[in-house]
Amino acid sequence: MALDATACRRGFGTLFVAVALVMLIAGQTVLSGRLSPWGFLVYWLICGVLTGAAMVVAIRDLRAIRRRNIEEQRRLFHTTLEQIAQDARVRASRQSEAGRGKPPPAGATD
Repeated sequence: MALDATACRRGFGTLFVAVALVMLIAGQTVLSGRLSPWGFLVYWLICGVLTGAAMVVAIRDLRAIRRRNIEEQRRLFHTTLEQIAQDARVRASRQSEAGRGKPPPAGATD
Protein backbone atom coordinates (compact mmCIF):
# COMPACT_ATOMS: atom_id res chain seq x y z
CA MET A 1 0.00 0.00 0.00
CA ALA A 2 1.53 3.29 -1.11
CA LEU A 3 1.52 6.24 1.27
CA ASP A 4 0.08 9.52 0.10
CA ALA A 5 1.96 12.80 0.46
CA THR A 6 0.19 13.74 3.68
CA ALA A 7 1.12 10.48 5.38
CA CYS A 8 4.74 10.84 4.27
CA ARG A 9 4.96 14.41 5.55
CA ARG A 10 3.47 13.48 8.88
CA GLY A 11 5.69 10.42 9.15
CA PHE A 12 8.84 12.47 8.52
CA GLY A 13 7.66 15.17 10.92
CA THR A 14 7.02 12.60 13.64
CA LEU A 15 10.40 10.98 13.00
CA PHE A 16 12.25 14.31 13.22
CA VAL A 17 10.49 15.31 16.42
CA ALA A 18 11.03 11.88 18.02
CA VAL A 19 14.76 11.81 17.19
CA ALA A 20 15.22 15.40 18.39
CA LEU A 21 13.37 14.56 21.63
CA VAL A 22 15.50 11.48 22.24
CA MET A 23 18.62 13.54 21.54
CA LEU A 24 17.42 16.24 23.94
CA ILE A 25 16.80 13.74 26.73
CA ALA A 26 20.09 11.93 26.09
CA GLY A 27 22.00 15.21 25.90
CA GLN A 28 20.61 16.39 29.23
CA THR A 29 21.05 13.10 31.07
CA VAL A 30 23.44 10.46 29.72
CA LEU A 31 25.77 12.67 27.68
CA SER A 32 25.86 15.61 30.07
CA GLY A 33 29.53 16.41 30.75
CA ARG A 34 30.84 13.52 28.61
CA LEU A 35 31.08 15.30 25.26
CA SER A 36 34.15 17.22 24.13
CA PRO A 37 33.55 20.88 23.26
CA TRP A 38 33.40 20.06 19.54
CA GLY A 39 31.25 17.00 20.15
CA PHE A 40 28.92 19.12 22.28
CA LEU A 41 28.62 21.68 19.48
CA VAL A 42 28.03 19.11 16.74
CA TYR A 43 25.56 17.16 18.87
CA TRP A 44 23.38 20.18 19.63
CA LEU A 45 23.64 21.48 16.06
CA ILE A 46 22.27 18.14 14.82
CA CYS A 47 19.49 18.34 17.41
CA GLY A 48 18.68 21.89 16.28
CA VAL A 49 18.68 20.91 12.61
CA LEU A 50 16.29 18.04 13.32
CA THR A 51 13.99 20.40 15.23
CA GLY A 52 14.13 22.90 12.37
CA ALA A 53 13.37 20.14 9.86
CA ALA A 54 10.33 19.14 11.92
CA MET A 55 9.11 22.75 11.85
CA VAL A 56 9.60 22.98 8.06
CA VAL A 57 7.65 19.75 7.57
CA ALA A 58 4.87 21.07 9.84
CA ILE A 59 4.65 24.33 7.88
CA ARG A 60 4.50 22.44 4.58
CA ASP A 61 1.76 20.22 5.98
CA LEU A 62 -0.18 23.28 7.13
CA ARG A 63 0.08 24.82 3.66
CA ALA A 64 -1.11 21.58 2.03
CA ILE A 65 -4.08 21.40 4.40
CA ARG A 66 -5.00 25.03 3.64
CA ARG A 67 -4.72 24.44 -0.11
CA ARG A 68 -6.88 21.30 0.10
CA ASN A 69 -9.43 23.15 2.25
CA ILE A 70 -9.69 26.02 -0.25
CA GLU A 71 -10.11 23.58 -3.14
CA GLU A 72 -12.83 21.73 -1.25
CA GLN A 73 -14.65 24.99 -0.43
CA ARG A 74 -14.55 26.01 -4.10
CA ARG A 75 -15.83 22.62 -5.20
CA LEU A 76 -18.64 22.77 -2.66
CA PHE A 77 -19.54 26.32 -3.72
CA HIS A 78 -19.72 25.36 -7.41
CA THR A 79 -21.70 22.21 -6.66
CA THR A 80 -24.17 24.24 -4.60
CA LEU A 81 -24.54 26.84 -7.36
CA GLU A 82 -25.14 24.10 -9.93
CA GLN A 83 -27.78 22.53 -7.69
CA ILE A 84 -29.52 25.90 -7.21
CA ALA A 85 -29.50 26.52 -10.97
CA GLN A 86 -30.90 23.05 -11.64
CA ASP A 87 -33.65 23.56 -9.06
CA ALA A 88 -34.51 26.93 -10.62
CA ARG A 89 -34.77 25.33 -14.10
CA VAL A 90 -37.07 22.62 -12.74
CA ARG A 91 -39.30 25.17 -11.02
CA ALA A 92 -39.43 27.35 -14.14
CA SER A 93 -40.44 24.41 -16.32
CA ARG A 94 -43.13 23.40 -13.82
CA GLN A 95 -44.50 26.93 -13.73
CA SER A 96 -44.54 27.19 -17.51
CA GLU A 97 -46.37 23.86 -17.74
CA ALA A 98 -48.87 25.00 -15.10
CA GLY A 99 -49.37 28.25 -17.01
CA ARG A 100 -50.32 26.29 -20.16
CA GLY A 101 -52.98 24.40 -18.31
CA LYS A 102 -51.11 21.12 -17.99
CA PRO A 103 -51.40 19.40 -14.65
CA PRO A 104 -48.15 19.18 -12.67
CA PRO A 105 -46.39 15.80 -12.68
CA ALA A 106 -47.47 13.30 -10.03
CA GLY A 107 -45.74 13.91 -6.72
CA ALA A 108 -44.53 17.39 -7.69
CA THR A 109 -44.83 19.88 -4.86
CA ASP A 110 -43.48 23.41 -4.47
